[in-house]
Amino acid sequence: MPRGHRILLLATLLPLCWLLMLAVHELGHVLGAWLSAGEVTKVVLHPCTISRTDLGHNPHPLVVVWAGPLAGSILPLLAFLIARICRSPGVYLFRWFAGFCLSANGVYISIGSFAALADAGVMLRNGSPGWTLILFGLLTAPAGLYLLHRQGPYFGL
Repeated sequence: MPRGHRILLLATLLPLCWLLMLAVHELGHVLGAWLSAGEVTKVVLHPCTISRTDLGHNPHPLVVVWAGPLAGSILPLLAFLIARICRSPGVYLFRWFAGFCLSANGVYISIGSFAALADAGVMLRNGSPGWTLILFGLLTAPAGLYLLHRQGPYFGL
């Protein structure tokens, strides 16, 4: 594959993966809110900003906040496993996306735990022990890197 095509592929694939990862993560927050009798008032999803789910009523903030990174990690992984079982011809795309989501969510939660930022800050303020956030990152980020390993040839790298 010519170098220009590879650059174009990555320049479009990475922002798409980022936006889809944000969408799955926020879907988790929405599902967590609905399952815990919360009221979603707004979902902000934009590739150039930090996504967020605003709630009017949130009786179980830990359920809602943990649902984002959990669903953001588990749903893409399940999609990859289903594609693999079904022998989908584009299974490498599902693998790439699952690896991307696992890595992104793991790094986001574990690094955020040190500065109590964003979701990690909500988790800590509502009673999640700091070690659970770090453990989440230690489990998901390396798993994501494992899925991403040796995927370059599928993308002309």
